[in-house]
Amino acid sequence: MAMPAPANVVQIDASGFKEVTQDWLTMRLTTTESGADAGTVQNQLKMAIESALVVARAQAQPGLLEVRTGQFSLYPRYGSGGKINGWQGSTELVLEGRDFARISSTAGKISTLTMGGVAFSLSREARQQLESEVQAQAIGRFKARAAEVAKVFGFNGYTLREIAISSADSGGEVVVRPRVMAMEAKAAMSDAPVPVEAGKSMVNVTVSGSIQLR
Repeated sequence: MAMPAPANVVQIDASGFKEVTQDWLTMRLTTTESGADAGTVQNQLKMAIESALVVARAQAQPGLLEVRTGQFSLYPRYGSGGKINGWQGSTELVLEGRDFARISSTAGKISTLTMGGVAFSLSREARQQLESEVQAQAIGRFKARAAEVAKVFGFNGYTLREIAISSADSGGEVVVRPRVMAMEAKAAMSDAPVPVEAGKSMVNVTVSGSIQLR
């Protein structure tokens, strides 16, 4: 015998969102070398990255300017007949952190690498705080809407039956849409800072579910 459908059940949803300035800058500096001998090319790359690390590590400070090496590749070049006629390789240094001025100034001092790309995002701490704030905002709006629906239909209140909290992306994580600025030009050989400008990130959380009017 089929159970009767529950009465006085309403499906509702509510959203919260907030836009903030991105607080995390990532700069990628790269160089490419080529030559007839693999060992020579590798040594050239090694010298370039080591020189850059000396400059970058002198300015490094946790959270403000963090330094790490990125991709390293070395592969043969082929000529006619499929024979190797040389080698080409590339290496990468990553500068990232919250101190935009320190990062851009340090990048301007590095002469052995060129600018590969610049990206802005939210730091882990800022993302977690923002998600918590937006989630609380969405829950508050859901509760207010549930109370309003109950009142409009002449009920004294409601109880929750089901509830789900999700973000705008399908993975259920906070959606961050950073503005990415690609820079292909060669970095200046002076101490002049690389010009940068942060964009915005948006977090959107939706609370949906069903309530039992009572």
